[in-house]
Amino acid sequence: MSVHLHWFLPTGGDGRTLVDRHAYASSTGSANRPVKGVRPPDIEHLAQIAKAAKQLGFEGGLRPTGTWCEDAWLTSVALAQHTERLKFLVAFRPGVISPALAAQMAATYQRITRGRLLLNVVTGGDSSEQRRFGDHLDHDRRYTRVDEFLAVARWAWSGRPYDFDGVHYQIEDGLTALPPHPVPPPLFGGSSTAAGPVAARHADVYPTWGEPPAQV
Repeated sequence: MSVHLHWFLPTGGDGRTLVDRHAYASSTGSANRPVKGVRPPDIEHLAQIAKAAKQLGFEGGLRPTGTWCEDAWLTSVALAQHTERLKFLVAFRPGVISPALAAQMAATYQRITRGRLLLNVVTGGDSSEQRRFGDHLDHDRRYTRVDEFLAVARWAWSGRPYDFDGVHYQIEDGLTALPPHPVPPPLFGGSSTAAGPVAARHADVYPTWGEPPAQV
């Protein structure tokens, strides 16, 4: 078994903790005021981290997702222009985007970066965070939706027209004309009873905590 090591790219600001609050969000909630002790996530600083990670032997870099950080897709495709081989583990977030459009974006990303995309499927464990994006489904129904979302993405990446009639998505004559090569491998976390079967059906990699619980 080989070991693949990835670094963390702090798109919410670089501070004293792994996941810091956004560099421009103050404790009072007002925007555009730099937070003391947190370095803003400008592209030059993030590029420096990405290059150092690759030089130190890391295969890729994890991009977080949320309202507290910069968008994972846009920042990572920008960083791809500053690096040559580092892969990017980018958030694939069902519920805030159409699965057909997300599949097309992933295919385009693979061509732009020459196959350096990895997908981190973020179903959403924090309901308050999901509501900030306009998603009001409860925990278990989010996993029902992500099951359909990933099924649609797989169809889209086949390069053949498809129809899909699900509870959450209905697609007629869908097509991603230029499928990705290679198909980006989805990484799927989640330890609830609703998450396990979905991960088993769709995930290539199942990430978990450094000290896994007994049920893993």
